[in-house]
Amino acid sequence: MSASPRIVIIGGVAGGASAAARARRLSEGAEIVLFERGPHVSFANCGLPYHIGGVIPERQSLLVQTPESLKARFALDVRVCTEVLAIDPVTQTVQARNLQTGETYWQPYDALILSPGATPIRPPLPGADDRRVFTLRNLEDMDGILAAVPPAGSGRALVVGAGYIGLELAESLRHRGMEVCLVERLPHVLGVADADMVFPLHEELLRQGVDLRLGTSVSAFEDQGDHLFARLDDGQGLACDLAILSVGVRPETALAREIGLAIGSTGGILVDDQMRTSDPHIFAVGDAVEVRDFASEAPAMLPLAGPANRQGRIAAEVILGRASRYKGTQGTAICKVFNLAFGMTGLSEASLQRKQIPFRKVYLHPPQHATYYPGAHPISLKLLFEPETGRILGAQAVGVEGVDKRIDVLAVAQRAGLTVFDLEDLELTYAPPFGSAKDAVNMAGFVASNVLRGDVDLWELEELQALSGEQFLMDVSSPLEYSTGSIPGATCLPVDTLRSRLGELPRDKELLVFCRVGLRGYVAARILAQHGFRVRNLSGGYRRYVLWKGIHTQFVACERDMKEEEKG
Repeated sequence: MSASPRIVIIGGVAGGASAAARARRLSEGAEIVLFERGPHVSFANCGLPYHIGGVIPERQSLLVQTPESLKARFALDVRVCTEVLAIDPVTQTVQARNLQTGETYWQPYDALILSPGATPIRPPLPGADDRRVFTLRNLEDMDGILAAVPPAGSGRALVVGAGYIGLELAESLRHRGMEVCLVERLPHVLGVADADMVFPLHEELLRQGVDLRLGTSVSAFEDQGDHLFARLDDGQGLACDLAILSVGVRPETALAREIGLAIGSTGGILVDDQMRTSDPHIFAVGDAVEVRDFASEAPAMLPLAGPANRQGRIAAEVILGRASRYKGTQGTAICKVFNLAFGMTGLSEASLQRKQIPFRKVYLHPPQHATYYPGAHPISLKLLFEPETGRILGAQAVGVEGVDKRIDVLAVAQRAGLTVFDLEDLELTYAPPFGSAKDAVNMAGFVASNVLRGDVDLWELEELQALSGEQFLMDVSSPLEYSTGSIPGATCLPVDTLRSRLGELPRDKELLVFCRVGLRGYVAARILAQHGFRVRNLSGGYRRYVLWKGIHTQFVACERDMKEEEKG
């Protein structure tokens, strides 16, 4: 391709705008035309819920770039309110229509970049076309929601779907003073995550006054004049002032399908690692493309802003002669839920099970900084890794502070191909207000490496349902801790007294030990193993049991309700 190609980009925001700016930085001679169907070419769509909540007070703050600013700095020809109607890959032209004037014309290209994004799924529910039922994708959607919000301190909102956007909307609408009902079909929020790691989010939502209804979905909406009425599939219903559907997104692939571009197994536009489609002159980036999952190398749809930005850059670089390649998406993400944060990278345990990928897992609950410094809060961390090599497959964390730092470090470690053994050696910043001499990431490495080296064997909570007389359940916490709660059926034998009480332990049984968070259980397991006992420790300890018990109860209830619904 020439040093001065004609580059046409369909769609702005993360992928398209990044591609345009990168192309200009690489070539002053390129002709770059960017079509955007809406009135805004580059806006912070991840900030939309926070403007609804008033945390970002100025709407103007969400406008990252305007056509005028992009023309002034990058000499880009940005045409907003212009819809691309068709693509002719033979003549290498696109047909565009100015939505304000109605003018239709053909624009030639040497290279075409598709960045149409994804559109919110709007289930075909009776009454879902009511003007008070919204989705959230752009500034216009946001404006419509704000216009429907009653005066501060009044009204009720229904949020359908408890993914990242649904959770952010629930918090934002509570900040607006509204009563909020959050409905989720699954037995837990954040379906991309593991149930045992998001239970604290359930507690936080309830603590903040959100009416959380799990294992439930909306079956219909009804217009009741001043109010919208939502019927739920459990037979109940509720009146609200507005409802927001946040049940996922669907890639916009209409243009790609019309010209016969290959579509991947997940429904996204199929691209290679240079973001090139099945047509060598057409590239695609962002939420509309099928990507390769970094950990499993399987096809995936992971609509995230960071990957979209990188894909846009790569497409521009390849068009202008650079050998850039996209190396897969990890799904690294984080979500604020009132006073908690949940973050993850890589694959979840549920995903690994579905893909039948062997894995091991450990749990730990270290503080985000030194406990002797005021304000320390625990981080619940789950690490998933390969049984043979220790390669990192995924991680999840939830806590008040420090979640972002640990997930970011683990995401970098995964991207770099590090193993759990390498985590032991990472040299991370330490001062009492910021961390510990043995950071949470180091601790995760220690725990996982101990398992792989054979220093400790683990038992899993699911085994509690089939305990036999061949096992002896031991809580090695202090008597005071034991009195505040323990796993039913456990005998209290504090770790600091074990050496003097070995004679009290049954040598003909396997000892299943645990403590509050797992560390003293590990110490107890090492003592007992070296004294000839068969022993296994519970990674994550009693705190993990509490989370598991809470979510397990919800799973059972939801499964029961679903079975009753199927019978009906």
